[in-house]
Amino acid sequence: MQHNLVVYNTLTRKKEKFEPIHSNLVGMYVCGPTVYSDVHLGNCRTFVSFDLIFRYLLHLGYKVRYVRNITDAGHLEGDNDEGDDKFAKKAKLMQLEPMEIVQKYTLGFHDVLRMFNTLPPSIEPTATGHISEQIEMVQQIIENGYAYEVNGTVYFDVDKYVKEHNYTILTNRNLEDLLNNTRELGGQDEKKGRLDFALWIKAKPEHIMQWPAPWSVGFPGWHIECSAMSRKYLGDQFDIHGGGMDLAATHHTNEIAQSEACNHVQPAKYWMHTNMLTVNGARMSKSAGNGFLPGELFTGDHPLLEKGYSPMAVRFFMLQAHYRSTLDFSNEALDAAEKGYKRLMTAIALLDKITPSGKTKIDVDLSEVRAKCHAAMDDDFNSPILIAELFEVVRLINSIYDGKQQVNATTLEQIKQLMKEFVFDIMGLKDDQLGGNNQDIEGLMDLVIAMRNEAKQNKDFATSDRIRQELSAIGIQLKDSKDGTLWNKI
Repeated sequence: MQHNLVVYNTLTRKKEKFEPIHSNLVGMYVCGPTVYSDVHLGNCRTFVSFDLIFRYLLHLGYKVRYVRNITDAGHLEGDNDEGDDKFAKKAKLMQLEPMEIVQKYTLGFHDVLRMFNTLPPSIEPTATGHISEQIEMVQQIIENGYAYEVNGTVYFDVDKYVKEHNYTILTNRNLEDLLNNTRELGGQDEKKGRLDFALWIKAKPEHIMQWPAPWSVGFPGWHIECSAMSRKYLGDQFDIHGGGMDLAATHHTNEIAQSEACNHVQPAKYWMHTNMLTVNGARMSKSAGNGFLPGELFTGDHPLLEKGYSPMAVRFFMLQAHYRSTLDFSNEALDAAEKGYKRLMTAIALLDKITPSGKTKIDVDLSEVRAKCHAAMDDDFNSPILIAELFEVVRLINSIYDGKQQVNATTLEQIKQLMKEFVFDIMGLKDDQLGGNNQDIEGLMDLVIAMRNEAKQNKDFATSDRIRQELSAIGIQLKDSKDGTLWNKI
């Protein structure tokens, strides 16, 4: 397949030409949410970013198997196999069954991603639905000599692994520094080494979610689920593994170790990570009091927000930053993104109101613009550059609508197709400015314009002007022309 796509590979710390293992097939695994609470914006930024990547790979003609898991078991409060199970703790607090917690927040997660207009993954496996695969993988790792069992809990032997493999290959961290930053083992600690992590955990009697395994009745460690499920649906080695950058140091590092210990091969050819969110320059977190949920961002119901923003305006805001760049939330930045999004949607809406002429006379080379749009996306999915190129087309559309430039029917169709492909199909935006049924809106506006025209004919200019002013106040602009009164969103 011919293309010029390059991607930044965290594993090699450089951009590389994208060459999938199988010529026209792409296997992509992205770490999904732990569904014990509402999905947060950091998660959403990751999933919107990989939705852009998924859409562009489809656009290039690849058949993509996109796997995104749901963690519904095995995630303890501390990433070092410590603390209470997140699901059990929440279930006790809310006096619900753990799977009621899972169902509630999985449905909420899907609702939020639908609002962001993300495509569903090809497969969305759950940890609880793949216990047998995880047990099988743990058994294989033990047989290969990279894990040991103590009192019913199975640990990965990092000391044994590092004698033959580079444990920190993904982050390039110094192993000695890593050890120095890890607490000493206490006298009661079962682990042989400070960096060892649990593959299977023996359940305490009060632990609600537990399954029988050869070593004990227990539950899987957090890291093993992604190794087991990616292996099942994408094979021992696949093309892309993605997630937030916060997963690289521990979760993804341990995934690589598990998979290599089991399958004797690196699991993914390209590792891709999205960057963090900040709020007014400070890292977003619940403890700092500057974290807000997607619903609060949409309604504006948060002390840090001056108003709410539509899901598409927020998606546009996210895409204005490259997925590997920090994304800083502020009211000013969101306002600017909202205005940019509205300008883009307004221009696209104008295309259906333009009457083509017999010839084309424009100051833009559309084939060159298309090439630049592809070049932006081919450069590690550079959505900010893509948006800049598309606003050249926005300028052109407004100029044509104002009668300053001309297009024939063929050129007009080329502009429509360009915007459809890059704005709707690849960037995943849609026009949500007015909401509701577009045909109903068209009919309503026809009625309002007819009433205004009747007022003008009756020389009731006060009513005519008031209709124009009231529409302008809610973001609808009227423009009188020789073809009649046209309207657009501003």
